[in-house]
Amino acid sequence: MFQKIAVLGLGKVGHLAATLLSDAGFQVTGFDARVHGAEPPFARQALDVSSRADLDVALSKVDAVLSCLPFHLNIGVAQAAHAAGIHYFDLTEDVSVTKEVRSLAKTAKGLMAPQCGLAPGFIGIVGAHLAQSLETVRSIKLRVGALPRNPTGLLGYAFNWSPEGVVNEYLNDCEVIEGGERKWVSSMEWLETVYVEGTRLEAFTTSGGLGTMCETYHGTVANLDYKTLRYPGHVALMNFFFHELLMRDRREDAGQILTHAKPPVNDDVVFIHASAEGVDDSGPRRHEFVRAYRPLILAGEQRTAIAWTTAASACSVIQMTRDGQLPASGFLKQEDIPLDTFQRTSLGGLFAG
Repeated sequence: MFQKIAVLGLGKVGHLAATLLSDAGFQVTGFDARVHGAEPPFARQALDVSSRADLDVALSKVDAVLSCLPFHLNIGVAQAAHAAGIHYFDLTEDVSVTKEVRSLAKTAKGLMAPQCGLAPGFIGIVGAHLAQSLETVRSIKLRVGALPRNPTGLLGYAFNWSPEGVVNEYLNDCEVIEGGERKWVSSMEWLETVYVEGTRLEAFTTSGGLGTMCETYHGTVANLDYKTLRYPGHVALMNFFFHELLMRDRREDAGQILTHAKPPVNDDVVFIHASAEGVDDSGPRRHEFVRAYRPLILAGEQRTAIAWTTAASACSVIQMTRDGQLPASGFLKQEDIPLDTFQRTSLGGLFAG
């Protein structure tokens, strides 16, 4: 059992996560580079996370930390959490960050749990649940997309998520299992068509969405991959932007250009299309989890779909850890979290649809 938790980064997701954790009975302190705006329902302080000394002081007063910071800041936070002997949670999709967190977990006093957001995160919990009832698993296919409900322009997109994170996903290589072989493939490839609630979408490879699943299922699943969902035509334009215009060599500039051109919207939708195919005791079988999550009112305000799905997923994992339903130390794989238990938390039930 623990009660005191620090939430680092008070953007839309971080602020909501801090609010939801406070509502769930945690003693929350939110930290950001600047403290401004209306007083939230939790304590907050200014913090320069690049200062290890200041970070150490902040984490010395809590039992756990949730990092909602850009991925490149998470290693420093994880190292500070490890030194303080507290639980660590983050939302990262970055493979190198997770590798470092896993290394720290070998000697951690608390639980080290990266990738607690939507993808990686909730989608891995779903994928593992779909596969567990199959005796032989031929494939696990996981697709997620956070999109504007009313798209405009050729890209059909709005940057409701971190531009750094999106650029990272689009350019870094992707781990998959293909034909029983664990391998790395290029992002923005393997294009296919997917429908969710009658909406036609395109799916293509992006980095990080599987988290640790390739390691977990290597040798037992023949094919495993993760793809991002977008409206048709998006990936061709992004390939042109990054590769023909060579913006892949200017990642920071690329993120700024894209965010300026396609700013966030409030009316968004998160599409999920997950499936597992294989054989059970009755013969060939396909299990699916297909949802479209839209904005809803949480803690008295309307929240975007990407904000509440990400924050609620992380908060559910934190609640499960507090309540003794997950390990108290070591490294946590998202695919080891039972979906049924997750959905019995006060926030996990929102995903049942």
